[in-house]
Amino acid sequence: MKEVPIALTIGGSDSGGGAGIQADLKTFAFHCVHGTSVVTCVTAQNTTGVTAVEGMALNLIEAQFEAVVTDMPIGAIKTGMLFQAPIVLTVAKKLVGIGFRLVVVDPVMVSRTGAKLLDEEAIGAIKTKLLPLALLITPNRYEAQLLTNQAITTIDDMRRAAEEIYKMTGARVLLKGGGMEKPLKGTDVYFDGERLEVLTAKPIDTIHTHGTGCTLSAAITANLALGHSLFESVQRGKNYVSQAIGSSLAIGRGQGPVGHFFPLLG
Repeated sequence: MKEVPIALTIGGSDSGGGAGIQADLKTFAFHCVHGTSVVTCVTAQNTTGVTAVEGMALNLIEAQFEAVVTDMPIGAIKTGMLFQAPIVLTVAKKLVGIGFRLVVVDPVMVSRTGAKLLDEEAIGAIKTKLLPLALLITPNRYEAQLLTNQAITTIDDMRRAAEEIYKMTGARVLLKGGGMEKPLKGTDVYFDGERLEVLTAKPIDTIHTHGTGCTLSAAITANLALGHSLFESVQRGKNYVSQAIGSSLAIGRGQGPVGHFFPLLG
């Protein structure tokens, strides 16, 4: 029997199915990677927004993690929404405990519109405890501004910020440009300490982009689990997201999700 790669996502549940754990598992499945999960919080949300959120008990988060990693060979891990400082610290502790380095961290601190999603204590815990454990960090424009304390409006700003975040954390950086103004919207900057690459994609005119950040980090994680190099995983992940945005779903009354199974959508 063919061995199936396995990936683990650690993050929040999106009841609308467009982002979070649900988006990650769809992305893993598309790449023929078996998806496992540790749910950190549960949200009540749909295409119009979030109406409620509740963090999981820390002992249950630890139990989920242990159940997965003690039974299955995990090829790569990603983290998403961690919601509260105690959850961040718990996840960081578990990652340190297994000494695992193929970790993609989507910081999920600030939305693409600039709204803070976490309090200062949680942001501080991510900066000091989680980011140094990552192989790759995937901040958006506003998260990068928060990490570097500098405005990011130009491609040179993006380059400098990516280099600064690398110096701060030791992790490779994919600074996402989805929140940039045109013509930089959708332009990402990758830096691994030596190689600096500007990655572009054809702009797609749609409001239905819910879950793009989760989906991108999950696609990179899936490709790492498949054995691809980090930069190749980033390229493949970005290509997957572009195609998924091109087949996004106009469902619900607000911002619909990207189309994770775009070949099936005709």
